Amino acid sequence: MKGRRQSLVTPIALLVLAGCNDRDAAEPATDKWLGQWNGPEGTFLRLEGGKGRYTITIQDLDGARIYQGNSAGGQIHFDRNGATESIRATDGVGTGMKWLSEKSDCLTIHTGEGYCRD
Repeated sequence: MKGRRQSLVTPIALLVLAGCNDRDAAEPATDKWLGQWNGPEGTFLRLEGGKGRYTITIQDLDGARIYQGNSAGGQIHFDRNGATESIRATDGVGTGMKWLSEKSDCLTIHTGEGYCRD
């Protein structure tokens, strides 16, 4: 009986590990964006959550505002002031902001509204 029990443990363990690997592979690439991204003059974009659902904090010169977003097509979409906005990966030049032009790892909502990793 002991030998039979041990022979079942290995296949079950392999199935459990395979399930974990499949789950990790299903996480969207946008989960790599979690954390804070900085803009000029104290502005920032902070992403929290994961697995395709995000809390987005945008700090601009008027203060911080919080939005809920979802990933689709390699972007994060959210509603702001009645319009659907999208966060996408760019470089500093792609932000359209001279203060960020030399950065390489950035997120942009639209030209003139971008944030980069330091």
